[in-house]
Amino acid sequence: MTKVVFMGTPQFSVPILTMIHENGYEVLAVVTQPDRPVGRKKVLTPPPVKEEALRLGVKVIQPEKLKNSTELEEIIELNPDIIVTAAYGQILPKRLLDVPRLGCINVHASLLPKYRGGAPIHQAILDGQTKTGVTIMYMVEKLDAGDIISQREIPIGENDHTGSLFDKLSILGRDLLQDTLPSIIDGTNKRIPQNEAEATFAHNISREQERIDWSKSASDIYNQVRGLHPWPVAYTTLNGENVKVWWAKLGDSTSSLQPGSVTKINKDSFEIATGDGKTLAILDLQPSGKKRMTAQDYLRGTGSKLQIGDLFE
Repeated sequence: MTKVVFMGTPQFSVPILTMIHENGYEVLAVVTQPDRPVGRKKVLTPPPVKEEALRLGVKVIQPEKLKNSTELEEIIELNPDIIVTAAYGQILPKRLLDVPRLGCINVHASLLPKYRGGAPIHQAILDGQTKTGVTIMYMVEKLDAGDIISQREIPIGENDHTGSLFDKLSILGRDLLQDTLPSIIDGTNKRIPQNEAEATFAHNISREQERIDWSKSASDIYNQVRGLHPWPVAYTTLNGENVKVWWAKLGDSTSSLQPGSVTKINKDSFEIATGDGKTLAILDLQPSGKKRMTAQDYLRGTGSKLQIGDLFE
């Protein structure tokens, strides 16, 4: 029986771990990030992968930092045949990469060499891509630069957002790994070197990327809203107060008003001018200090004084 150490953290990784366990591989341990405070009340919350590992009865290891840790020694002593990672969140040191006889492989949510790094799903939508996929690859010391074993592609729909694509790619990654693992174990798998000239990067989302620049085109801002939904969420300001824009759609009108200006107030939305003369219709938002709400509820209450020409910045 092939002995596996699985390393992952968010919900994306859960179906992949479950598949490995259900397919009869021996999961020696699950390595995941430490429990973190979540929400306004800062409730200490385990990562989704830890919850699934406990449900499956698998040992959990949670190093704060893997390099030079006692937990690293513990993993090495397990001597797995293969290490499988999926959105773990830390770089594996060379000492660990060298341990498994079948290598360390990663389930990465992009069509490498495009979008190496920690936010490939966000970045694909932010960039307006119409397709993405999953890559199974060998891990090396350089970020997401190892040889490709297999890939599978899916389209990105016009209404897809990071959350919906996250779910689709998680299942795609699970299925692709299930199909790929047997060839890795019996040594018949492919090894395709990545073309470094085509490499692009998707670093973790910065606070600057979250703020809407209304001088950009309506489609670019729409891609920003859906690329940051449901986390970390795009935002703008009105009268100096932050307003999160949870959801929007391309408006059905044009405007010569200054970008950021309110151009139209409908029953269930309001439209804002953008840099290309088109508008973005706000459907779902969260004013500072308030709960998330529909634009319709906002216009009935907090935003009842909103007027044509009011400026979001």
